[in-house]
Amino acid sequence: MPLQPKSPDPRPSEPKLPTLIYHLADRAAWDAARARGLYFGSADDARDGFIHFSTAAEIEASAAKHRKGQANLVLLAVDPTMLGDALRWEESRGGVRFPHLYAALPVSAVRAAEPLPLGPDGRHVFPPLDKGGPR
Repeated sequence: MPLQPKSPDPRPSEPKLPTLIYHLADRAAWDAARARGLYFGSADDARDGFIHFSTAAEIEASAAKHRKGQANLVLLAVDPTMLGDALRWEESRGGVRFPHLYAALPVSAVRAAEPLPLGPDGRHVFPPLDKGGPR
């Protein structure tokens, strides 16, 4: 009897997790989070009901669109494998799926926190990002 091909899984697959995901945090909010062990996000995150993240490929465009000219930001590099089921990938602009965290961010999941200075054009100057592929 010939083997029958498996029918495709009707559930949409989650993307393979990138090595790191990124979030832009206010310096004072991040400092407070470090003291208590949890980061609760920005006022925009609270309004939307989740903490917004981006991949390395998206973070600079997200900063230019949502945070242009904002001083005192910190770029958080976060290990997505430490966030469990509270991390969901959902469609946003142009059908691109962005990571959204439906919980407080444990400080222990943050691999790096780098100051994000403003350039003369009002855009943020990013450090080299881990563009490592999916895990």
